[in-house]
Amino acid sequence: MRLTPFLALMFALSMLDRSNVGFVKQALQVDSNIGNAAFALGAGIFFIGYAVFEIPSNLMLHRVGAKVWLSRIMVTWGLASAAMMFAHDETSFYVLRFILGVAEAGFSPGVILYSTYWFPARERGKALGVYYFGLPVALVLGSPLSGFLLEVMGGQLGLRNWQWMFIIEGLAASIAGIIAFFYLVSKPRDARWLTSNEKSALEAAIAAEDREKIAHGPATALHALRNWQVLRFVAIYFAIQVSVYGVIFYLPTRISELTGTAIGSKVGLLTAIPWLCALIALRFITGMADAKGKHRQFAIAMLAMAAAGIALSTLGQHLAPVLIAFCIATVGFVVVQPLFWTLPTAYLSGTAAASGIALIGALGNLGGFIAPTLKTAVEALFQSQQAGMLALASAGVLGVLLLLSIGAHARRASAMPFGSSKAASR
Repeated sequence: MRLTPFLALMFALSMLDRSNVGFVKQALQVDSNIGNAAFALGAGIFFIGYAVFEIPSNLMLHRVGAKVWLSRIMVTWGLASAAMMFAHDETSFYVLRFILGVAEAGFSPGVILYSTYWFPARERGKALGVYYFGLPVALVLGSPLSGFLLEVMGGQLGLRNWQWMFIIEGLAASIAGIIAFFYLVSKPRDARWLTSNEKSALEAAIAAEDREKIAHGPATALHALRNWQVLRFVAIYFAIQVSVYGVIFYLPTRISELTGTAIGSKVGLLTAIPWLCALIALRFITGMADAKGKHRQFAIAMLAMAAAGIALSTLGQHLAPVLIAFCIATVGFVVVQPLFWTLPTAYLSGTAAASGIALIGALGNLGGFIAPTLKTAVEALFQSQQAGMLALASAGVLGVLLLLSIGAHARRASAMPFGSSKAASR
């Protein structure tokens, strides 16, 4: 697990730079005269750029190695995130969010692919669980940080507080990207902390898995792109992302409304509570799923929990019950993600994994584009904020139904008994 904590840090910075737009919603709309519908479109348009370049990015990572490619992604997305300081109207907001998506394209699917080089299937859930620590960490620590920056910054060098927030959080990602180039190791054979025997054992276990995957799944990059099982994974991940980003983009605003305070340190601390709950649950539940070999069943339970929590959040107008409902939802949609990724990574290998994982990430992440627009449209149609959140909950229910329908080959692949490698977890 030596590499996964640093990958979790990279993911935390990624999620911070994706979601911090939710913290500046009110200030940005006032300063730039951006309406709710335009903000929803701009928040989601990030995922269009992300989707377009996802597959070529993952194929490039498979070719040149994670060390170079993940570092490049991180440096460029940090600079793009800092450039959000220049948003001054609807058009510039759209363009900069799109550029941010292009810059970050391939990062998370690249890390998922990277995990298949290091961890056999029966250990991958826990390993990805450590990586996904980055999501709640970003919002446990990042939410108060964003709120703090909005309170204390502003006026320095003639810049607004939200501009400083984008600059500081964006450049932090670029600095981490430079460090990543010197820290990451692309393949086990290059790891100085493993002995020759450990490298051989780990690579033999991964190779044995890959042979089994080829026997049951697509063998080439092109086959993966037209494989029905892969397309089913796309639909499931899409449903998950609708739930995730519908909450991420609007949680700070909802807490602000319930407390009657502007978005700042108080709202940031309250917003961090659901993510702290997810952080506590993440390692425990993914470890249990690995031990029992029931990733799919645990994923179903977690996504059902997410849908239930989102629906329950609409039932009250008092802070405590709504915050509890968001805690339930957040645990569900955070923990389901590493559990979900054990399924396609146990089904795909080689270039098929590079293209298939990228396709799942590219099209699935469009759920992040649809979520704010869907929520806003449904609210306008029914003249109800409750209706918008219930639409997001319905997406989670759809994801549960699709997980229930996953074919026997993928389930068998995810439970493959190829040995565990202690070397990978060192």
